[in-house]
Order: sequence, then C-alpha cells, then structure tokens
Amino acid sequence: MSAAVTHEFEGRVALVTGAASGIGAAAARLFSERGARVAVVDVDSNGERTVDVIRSAGGEATFIRADVSDDGAVERAVAKTLEAFGRLDCAFNNAGISGPPNPIVDLPLEQWHRGIDVMLTGVFLCMRHEIPRMLEGGGGSIVNCASGAGLIGFPGQAAYVASKHGVLGLTKTAAMEYGKQGVLINAICPGTARTAMVENVIEQTPELEEELRRLHPIGRIAEPSEIAEAALWLCSGRASFVMGSALVVDGGYVAQ
Repeated sequence: MSAAVTHEFEGRVALVTGAASGIGAAAARLFSERGARVAVVDVDSNGERTVDVIRSAGGEATFIRADVSDDGAVERAVAKTLEAFGRLDCAFNNAGISGPPNPIVDLPLEQWHRGIDVMLTGVFLCMRHEIPRMLEGGGGSIVNCASGAGLIGFPGQAAYVASKHGVLGLTKTAAMEYGKQGVLINAICPGTARTAMVENVIEQTPELEEELRRLHPIGRIAEPSEIAEAALWLCSGRASFVMGSALVVDGGYVAQ
C-alpha cells in the first residue's frame, strides 16, 4: 500500500454506524489506520470494543450509542461527533438488522416496520443530519450500505429487500441534490460477508456455508474488511468523480 493511501484520511473525521461488529467495525478500524478520527455509532454497547481496538493501535475514536431509527438519537450522534472532533468529513451509514424468513402474508407487521425503520429510514435520518454538517465544512463523502438484495429479490426477506432497494433510490436522489455542493453520496451492495450475524446462522445450519459458497461465483464469502475497503475507497479522493453509484462488492453473486 502506498504512503498516500496509508495516510489518505489524515486530518479527517469519519462517522460509522453499525460499527460494533462486522463490516462497520472493520470500516471504523480501516478509517483509523489511514489517519481518520472515528465516531463509532451503534445501539450495541460492544461498540466500545471497536473503540478500544482503535485506541490500542494509537488511533482516536469515540463510541456514541444511538438507534439510527430514532431521529433525535441520530441528531445527537452527529452533534457529539462534532463536539468530539470538530468536523465531519465522511460517513458510512451501515447499520442493519436481520429477521427470520417469512413469506409476505406471514410477515409480522412489527418485523416489517423495524426493518424499514432501521435500514431505510435510518439511512435517511443519518443523511438528514450528516449533510448539513458536511456542507458547513465545505463538503464530504457519504456511503450508504445497501446490498445485493437492493438489486435482486430474495424470497422470505421482504423488509430487507424493500429497504435495500429503497436505499439505492434514496442514495441517487441525495447525490443529485448535494453533489454540486461538494457532498458525494454513493452506495455499496455487498454480498454475504463473514459477520457475527452470518456466523450465528451458519452455526445453526452448517450446510448453509457450502450453499453460500456455491452462490458466490468467486467460491467463498467475503471477509468484512473486503467490504469495508470498498466503502473507504468511495470516501477517498480516489473516487472524486463517483456520485450516485451503487458499487457491487459481492463476488459475482448478482452477475449470475
């Protein structure tokens, strides 16, 4: 890795939601390794562990507990980021949840609402409060975490699929609204990554891992850091002409 890439976020501040584990934690660590000060945002207090890892490596980070589906909590999280670090340059809106598979007619209404609230409304609320702070600082970069499920359908996952499709439309709209003002907004569409959530499912259904490998033409599932790398690239100066895109990082899943 070149020295320029190693220090590409020097002096910048990044906010990462869903940063207690998985892709979010990997992204928070990478931001820090490359010079950023990081706001680790999650409803799970295990976000403190991500902060500990960053600080033990010599980085600067703060944990902010927040439910991204709560407008007031998101507003406070962004405000606390500014209080801690004085600015906001990058945001990776990554928080997400999963639920048991159900066909639409059997999907509990509560499960539907919670999925939409966290994964679609949550992204909207984050941008609603992040963008003004970035505009005040002269610009910034936002990456919203969609999914391969934002491009194709998956039976039994109506709330997840609908929210991720919605994230892509929301990303394109926000990009059109704020790109000329210096806030570049994009999305990533990950395939399956080896997160704690996925590992828990595999432990309960061991044969699922082989099925997941088969479904990804690359022959394996991703490490969280591989998805995080894509998010950081979109936040970097190397992606200065990328706006309103949906970067697919899925080992060929949707190319089939």
